[in-house]
Amino acid sequence: MNFSIQSLYTWYRNVLRNPKYRWWVILGTIAYLLSPIDIAPDFIPVVGQIDDLLLLTLLVSEVSGLVIDGWKSKKGNVETSVNESTPRDNTRDNTVDVDAVSVK
Repeated sequence: MNFSIQSLYTWYRNVLRNPKYRWWVILGTIAYLLSPIDIAPDFIPVVGQIDDLLLLTLLVSEVSGLVIDGWKSKKGNVETSVNESTPRDNTRDNTVDVDAVSVK
């Protein structure tokens, strides 16, 4: 089993974006930040605050992204990425969403 910071970040972001678990993850993160029991305890001068600071930064950035996306969708200003090399005309492009499965 390979463990990396990127895989942990991806897992946290995906769970946070799932509406079913969103509030549980937010409340769990806040409880972890306020709890004296940490991976690196807070009484250790620098290291104790680094894990809390990283987790707080991750929480704020992801929640703010969710709030901005929700605000844009309510306003109807959802941006779509368009390839700059193709000219844009008044016709609407047809897009197909596909669930891909990797085959090993």
